[in-house]
Amino acid sequence: MVLKELRQGLRRGTFLIPFMGIHFFAIASLDMEFFTDVELASNQYTGVMQIGLFFEYTPFWWVVGGICMVLMPLGGIVLMDQELDEGNYELLHMTELSRWQVVIGKLLSIWGVTLLTLSSLLPYLIVRYFVGGMDVWRNIALMMTVVMASAMVASGAIGASSFKNPFAKIGVFLLYLLSMAGSGSIVLIPSALQAGNCGVFYHLNVVAFFLCYVLLGLVIARSRIRLVLHQYEMKPTWMTLILLVAGPMIIGMSSLFTAGWLGGIGCLFITYMARYVDISPRAPSWQALPKLNTPPARSEISKLGPKV
Repeated sequence: MVLKELRQGLRRGTFLIPFMGIHFFAIASLDMEFFTDVELASNQYTGVMQIGLFFEYTPFWWVVGGICMVLMPLGGIVLMDQELDEGNYELLHMTELSRWQVVIGKLLSIWGVTLLTLSSLLPYLIVRYFVGGMDVWRNIALMMTVVMASAMVASGAIGASSFKNPFAKIGVFLLYLLSMAGSGSIVLIPSALQAGNCGVFYHLNVVAFFLCYVLLGLVIARSRIRLVLHQYEMKPTWMTLILLVAGPMIIGMSSLFTAGWLGGIGCLFITYMARYVDISPRAPSWQALPKLNTPPARSEISKLGPKV
């Protein structure tokens, strides 16, 4: 699944045009940085997913963040259309691929293309390091922010792409982004302020926040390619959307009860709920299968004689 999507993704204009454009703008941004006297260094609040670092004078990271965090992950908004419109997902159910493997393959393909583009920019970072004026930890934090944020945006785009109505796609994607922004600010800002730095507890919350919203986007897409929904089951898509709305509130309560240190516990709780929100009830393995109520064969009817 990943190889199929990667082959198709590398041929799309959503990869080729941004890939060529990012190198052009990277050269231009480096030229701007070399001819300025601005030297930015890390401080106690420098860490992964610290979006405020992008608002400083960093033309190089403006280009990288805009293309790798926003433009390329948005290509996932069309990934599920081909499966739903052409009925390919029904054929995929006939293979050994599970629904998880389908949506994870979609995510890995679009994320792999983004990471491939990001890795092509490493020579520019090496040039910036040897020329001088580059703080190593600050740039590592910015790169890891791009890596993680691109996966989260791509996951939300894939989840939104599973809706056929364009207004529903836009609405779900905006809801996902708002929920992600609200939860991120609630869980990360208090953690950094309580510790006075972006230390161990802060980055533990970052990992929990990352896992939570990557899984939420995938669960939305997974629930949309389900073939059968029992009458007694609530639609898993609606349950996932409810989690998006309630997520900031749950995470806020977790951050409040832990005095801002471990708001990521709320993220892990939502991750657990999202993981099991789309599972049909099954009988235990020890229970015997019911006997088939099939009509008797013609040969068996003839043995019964005239009574039948």
